[in-house]
Amino acid sequence: MTKHTTTTNAGTRRFVFVLVEGFTLLSFAGAIDALRIANRAAGRKLYDWILMGDGGTTVTSSAGASFQLDSDLDELRRDDTIVLCSGVNIQSHSSTRLLNWLRREARRGVKVAGLCTAAHVIAKAGLLADKRATIHWENHDSFAEAFDDVDLTKRVFVIDGNIMTAAGGTSSIDLMLKLIADEHGEDIANIVADQQIYTSIRTDRDTQRLSVPTRIGVRHPKLSDVIQKMEANIEEPISPAILAADVGMSTRQLERLFRRYLNRSPKRYYMELRLQKARNLLMQTDMSVINVALACGFSSPSHFSKCYRSHYDTTPYRERGSHAAKTAT
Repeated sequence: MTKHTTTTNAGTRRFVFVLVEGFTLLSFAGAIDALRIANRAAGRKLYDWILMGDGGTTVTSSAGASFQLDSDLDELRRDDTIVLCSGVNIQSHSSTRLLNWLRREARRGVKVAGLCTAAHVIAKAGLLADKRATIHWENHDSFAEAFDDVDLTKRVFVIDGNIMTAAGGTSSIDLMLKLIADEHGEDIANIVADQQIYTSIRTDRDTQRLSVPTRIGVRHPKLSDVIQKMEANIEEPISPAILAADVGMSTRQLERLFRRYLNRSPKRYYMELRLQKARNLLMQTDMSVINVALACGFSSPSHFSKCYRSHYDTTPYRERGSHAAKTAT
């Protein structure tokens, strides 16, 4: 990658990409390439960028590709925009030095954007209190448990004042297209999207996951309604009888519907959703196993452990221990 200098032409906006160990390559690449293409489309340098990180040497992405940084966490200009790029195991990579630097720069008025899991770092720095934000859907549950003062959404990206968050993957492109369109017009943004063969530009009103019918491969409105209710009520599960009544069916009809389309009972499907959330919390938070069990609708640790072992062929304690050992190596 071409190394950019810290000097910027008049009228050129500078983005400071702060790479955190294990950052997601796709989110970073999509964002930085949108800026490059905008410069090309305009025929002049609209944007410039540098790479920073804690230590100022090299950072390795989750894909294994390493990047040489331009500098350490230095003081920025007030008109800069920080783009924090993170990915896996974010809890162990948000250093105290990085958090203090973020707080200081935000107090000076520097705009801060977070890609993929970076909302976790921004929230840990105290910059998302009482603000709207988003994070990759896989980290949604653990984030909600850790930061209950944040208005967490499932949007593709969110802009709340000087703080911006994007959910990961290609959502970084959507965020950059929004910024480019606001600053230089939709014509430039559309050229960038076309160059990236990005045929459906999403807005901050779009959600990051596919609709339930698309995800399960079944377009049955009542089945979709029931699954949405299940996903929204993990901590306090709703009985199959109530779920069936809510969509105007008998319990037996609901059983047949699930068997026909998903080859499992409603009870089993619901259990799998709860166990999936439990596994995410075990991997991504420091919550006790008891609190994980309660957050996923299990009344006792023993029942939780029995169900978990049946589904994943290991106990919650061993799962956490195995994950901790892997991330430590």
